[in-house]
Amino acid sequence: MKEYTEREACAPTPINPAGFNPAASLPYGLTTDHVRRGMEEFLGFLGFINSRLHTKRIRRLETFMMAANFSSLVGEFMSVTIPSFCATLVKNRYHNGHPDLLPAGKFPGDAMQHCGEGIEIKASRYGRGWQGHNAEDTWLLVFVFDSNTSQLVKKTNKPQPPRPFQFLKVVGAKIQKSDWAFSGRSATSRRTITASVTRNGYEKMEANWLYRHSGPLPPATETAPR
Repeated sequence: MKEYTEREACAPTPINPAGFNPAASLPYGLTTDHVRRGMEEFLGFLGFINSRLHTKRIRRLETFMMAANFSSLVGEFMSVTIPSFCATLVKNRYHNGHPDLLPAGKFPGDAMQHCGEGIEIKASRYGRGWQGHNAEDTWLLVFVFDSNTSQLVKKTNKPQPPRPFQFLKVVGAKIQKSDWAFSGRSATSRRTITASVTRNGYEKMEANWLYRHSGPLPPATETAPR
């Protein structure tokens, strides 16, 4: 595995231009080119932020944010940026509304607390087991990435060696309530009860992949939803 300096890790790994699936099926006029441009915008944003932090001798953003919060940042950035490239979609203006993206002009004020139209966006460090607060019918788009986290390496109790942020894959499909399963929690846990995408839902999304970069994907489940 390549070793990076902290300065080198400030520059995210570029998108693989040959990694997009021309046969991917997307709704509401969305295309893989719109998705690509949104991903590139995030890489530019993160590279700029981390480079500026480095000049002040401050750690990179992903190394001091909580893991779930950084995943949320990636997902929220994509839900705001994609509509700037895709005129047929808008960001849902309702606070915590579902889904994240709505068909442009379909709802008053482009705001809905909850509806079955549109696209829900999630981002995760993990290649499957994506989570949400509710089990529901939705068109789900997931951005899987690799990056450092604020967590220490268990064996050494030291910070992780620096490595640049990288998008690993993007998958998406229309999934049903039956494609979710509630995880539950122990009697002493304070974790919010969440639902996870089942194997059947995972297979639907993998079959309609949008982007794949080279390299293995981590199989574990993220411990908190985006």
